[in-house]
Amino acid sequence: MSRLKIKYRAEIQSKLQEEFGIKNKMAIPTLKKIVVNVGVGEAKDNQGVLDTVVKEVSQISGQKAVITKAKKSISGFKVGKGQSVGVMVTLRGDRMYDFLDKLVTIALPKVRDFRGLSRDAFDNQGNYTLGLREQTLFPEISFHGSSQSGKMRGLEISMVTTAQNKEQGRRLLELLGVPFKKEQL
Repeated sequence: MSRLKIKYRAEIQSKLQEEFGIKNKMAIPTLKKIVVNVGVGEAKDNQGVLDTVVKEVSQISGQKAVITKAKKSISGFKVGKGQSVGVMVTLRGDRMYDFLDKLVTIALPKVRDFRGLSRDAFDNQGNYTLGLREQTLFPEISFHGSSQSGKMRGLEISMVTTAQNKEQGRRLLELLGVPFKKEQL
C-alpha cells in the first residue's frame, strides 16, 4: 500500500472529520482519481510524436496511456473528427497515491522559482487542476531523449476529489502534502 494512502487512513481522515464536523465516515473528502493529460497538436503531421508522448506519459504515470481523439471537426485548428489530438491517463487507487507522492516530493521542487501552487485553481466541487510547462521534471524522462521533435511538452494534472466545496478540497490536498502558496495578509 502507498505511503500517502496509509497516512490518509491513519491521520488525515480523522482530522478532516473533526475540522468539518462530518458525522458520516463515508462523507469525508477523499481523492477519487488523478487525470494526466497532454495535448499533441502536431500529431496530425507526425505520427511518431504521438507514439513518443504515449511512451513518456506511461513512464511518468506507471500506467498505459491512451490516445484521445477529436470529437468534432474544427477548421480553425485544421483538426478533423476522429483525429488524434492528445494523450491521457486516469489513475486510481495505489497508483494515484504513488503519482501524487512523486509529484509533490520530486517534480514540483524542481520547478524554477517555485513558491507554491495557486490556491485559485479549484472548481466549486473541490477538484484541482494544475499545468506543468515541462514533463522533464519527472525523473523517468531524460531531457535529451524527450519528444522526438526536440520540443518541450507540458502536461495538465487534474485531481478529482469527493469534497463538497473548495474549502474541503483545499484542506484535503494540503493535508496530503500539496504545497500551496502562503496566503497574503
